[in-house]
Amino acid sequence: MNILLLGSGGRESAFAWKMSQSPLCSQLFIAPGNGGTGAYGKNINLNINNFEAVKALVLKENIELVVVGPEEPLVNGIHDFFAEDESLSKIPVIGPKKEGAILEGSKDFSKQFMARHGIPTASSRSFTSKTLEEGLTYLQSHPLPVVLKADGLAAGKGVLIIDNTAEAQEELKLMLSGKFGEAGATVVIEQFLSGIELSVFVLTDGENYVILPEAKDYKRIGQADTGLNTGGMGSVSPVPFASKAFLDEVERDIIIPTINGLKKDKINYTGFIFFGLIKVNEKPFVIEYNCRMGDPETESVIPRVENDLVELFIATAKKKLKGYKLNISPKNAATVMVVAGGYPGEYEKGKTITGIDNVRQSLVFHAGTVLEGGVIKTNGGRVIAVSSLQDTQFDALQSATADAARLYFDGKYFREDIGFDLV
Repeated sequence: MNILLLGSGGRESAFAWKMSQSPLCSQLFIAPGNGGTGAYGKNINLNINNFEAVKALVLKENIELVVVGPEEPLVNGIHDFFAEDESLSKIPVIGPKKEGAILEGSKDFSKQFMARHGIPTASSRSFTSKTLEEGLTYLQSHPLPVVLKADGLAAGKGVLIIDNTAEAQEELKLMLSGKFGEAGATVVIEQFLSGIELSVFVLTDGENYVILPEAKDYKRIGQADTGLNTGGMGSVSPVPFASKAFLDEVERDIIIPTINGLKKDKINYTGFIFFGLIKVNEKPFVIEYNCRMGDPETESVIPRVENDLVELFIATAKKKLKGYKLNISPKNAATVMVVAGGYPGEYEKGKTITGIDNVRQSLVFHAGTVLEGGVIKTNGGRVIAVSSLQDTQFDALQSATADAARLYFDGKYFREDIGFDLV
């Protein structure tokens, strides 16, 4: 079958690498793709939020399956667009409709959803510009530190952790007066939970689900988790502190109530659910939901999945996940993200990348790259994800870190300590 994969990051590179190995995949189209995805299929340069352009491509290339990588087209309703168009409605889309994607698209909605279905999460209240005074009063007596979250999609920048009441009140005013644009029209004020974070992923057909390998990502730019937050500087899978008993509790107290809650609320959900979790005194709590796979977690998770990914997507589309057995490699995966100098602040693009051929024990997943005249150049903040699959976590971390060092471009930076806190 001809398949269309939407997206351009490291997550999509990992998907493309895996899907292209399937005998069920005749031709893979990646839109817009990046400097590396052309190795797995055909890149098509289009805006994935322009649904008419996506439709034209789907009809022209006789696409029979669409896999949506990033959250934005899902929150904007690409699945609904397909379902409501006569010429597209029979083409399966992996990724939820708008009513399901709101789990990520609105923090306020997801907090209400969790409260309604008894899913463990931090206590919270939501405020708008109309209830600003109430919000300021609420903050006066709120324990510190306190978490402020923009309700909508804010490109990973809409979460603030503040340990000073006056500063929190000032930030609430700024957020509600447009600091994060429309995303901050509602602000969720949340209890701060202290613990260690991890991510758990499921793929659901709306009735049943399979659980993918768990992962832990590293958000801070600096060694030892210092400095500014980023889209993610690396990841590991499996997660040593997530025991079988703990993951069983996650399934019982979080995954099953979420799937059942979607059904109770009559939300027909087909696609990935990303559970951003925190382990507090051995108990799991949900920090956030995402309606897609994480990045850079995908680059550690997908290499451990031994099943045919296209077959898995078809089973999801046909609602045949009941009894589907995922085969997960017992090996350890580690991903190190190589980024542009200056990221997550201002950075330059167009730097020539060399040394990819020197990578020895890792997979190279392109993220912010472009192919110009046969030369790979930088085209984003997070440039390349280097993922290694080895027998032990230490070996995986060592291999990925050593191979990240073998790449070169002007201003290149990567963290040399990803995952070593867990060894």
